[in-house]
Formats: sequence, structure tokens, C-alpha cells
Amino acid sequence: MTQLPQTTDKKLGLVIDLDTCVGCHACVISCKGWNTENYGAPLSDMDAYGANPNGTFLNRVHSYEVQPDTGGCAQTVHFPKSCLHCEDAPCVTVCPTGASYKRSEDGIVLVNEDDCIGCGLCAWACPYGARELDQMAGVMKKCTLCIDRIYNENLPEVDRIPSCVRTCPAGARHFGDFADPDSNVSKLVEARGGIELMPEQGTKPVNRYLPPRPKDTLEEVDASAPILTPVADNPKGFLGWLDKALEAL
Repeated sequence: MTQLPQTTDKKLGLVIDLDTCVGCHACVISCKGWNTENYGAPLSDMDAYGANPNGTFLNRVHSYEVQPDTGGCAQTVHFPKSCLHCEDAPCVTVCPTGASYKRSEDGIVLVNEDDCIGCGLCAWACPYGARELDQMAGVMKKCTLCIDRIYNENLPEVDRIPSCVRTCPAGARHFGDFADPDSNVSKLVEARGGIELMPEQGTKPVNRYLPPRPKDTLEEVDASAPILTPVADNPKGFLGWLDKALEAL
């Protein structure tokens, strides 16, 4: 079994803003595309257009309707989930072949696909459901933080971030070094109160989530707000014709 490093030089990870994520799944699609085309064995799909489709994804988005404890309006929360690259990663220490390991230089948790036997023990050990068995390849797959992008000097600097971060149209995903207090992710966590996912598990996940901001309650909506005034009292052109046609009905 693999031993975890005592310390890591960096703590690379993601900050995901649950207040900004719109659940568009662009991160899911870009992750699937990039990792299928560039990293290791392709992320396979089984019977993709049949009655029981099954595919391998390194990033998924779950959507929930949440009723705040303090009352007020219910809101939909879109919750992206992938490997959190835990400091005390149980998926690493449980691996019988040493295929799962955590890098000492940046803290990224990876799988050596040549050594993986697809036993699934890492999936059982992960409390976040971040490991998936690629049935076609016969090995376990997980988020790599796009390690083949972030260190690739052949790419423009703006592209040396995980594919999901680069693609997110809402700017809900952020990448950086949590070991650096001046990094963008560290500042976001400090400013918005970034939280760990299931801290009671003791895995010390690196990734953080920014909680959604409370929405206005019905009592706070100002019903006396002024009504918009019409742009023109006597509409012309097509709108004028339409107005007369409706009046004639």
C-alpha cells in the first residue's frame, strides 16, 4: 500500500462557488473531452445510446432544491463534484498495488493506470464518490487537475489551468495553490468562508466550496416599487398596427 507524503510543497486544488454555478455542465463536457483525448486511456462509454447507458466521468454536477433553515425562498443549488485531492487521502493508503499515490511536489492525487487492477477498494474508501471504474479499460479513473495541462509549456499560459476552470462560463471555478496565502484561491476562501466537504470524515480535502448567498425572502421584496413607464404613449410602426389589431378583437 502507498504511503502519503508527510508534507507537500504545494497544495493545488479548486475553489467552487456554489453561488455562481448555474449547472450548465460545461465543466463536465470539457473534462470528458480533454481527458478522453489527451490523458491515459480514453474515458469510455458503454452502450451510450442504448437502454442502459454507462459512462466514465471525472467531474459531475448534482442539482438540489434547498430550503434555508432561516426560512425564506427555496433555491436550487448546483453542486459540482470531483476528486478533492485530500491531504489524508484514504484512497491512497487502501490501494493494494500502490497505483494510487499523492505527489509530494504539488499534492495532486493520481492513479498509475499500469499498476491499477481495478479492484475498486479506492472507490469504497473515498467518502465523496470521486472514483469511477472505467469498465472498458478495467482501471479506476479520477480527476487529475489536468496535470497534462497545468505543466504544459507548449500551451499558452492562460490555458495552463484545469479544463473545467478554463471552460466555466460563469466563472464559478478557480484553481490555485492553497499553500500560498496570497494566491487567488486562498483569498477567496478567506473572504467568502470557503468550507470543506464533509470535514467529519477527517480526510482534509484540499478543494473548497464557497457557500451560496442567502436569497431575498418574500417579506423583503418591495411590492411598492414603481411600475415601469411606457416608452411611448402612441406606438408606431408594427407595434402601432398590432395595438390597433388587438383593440379590434
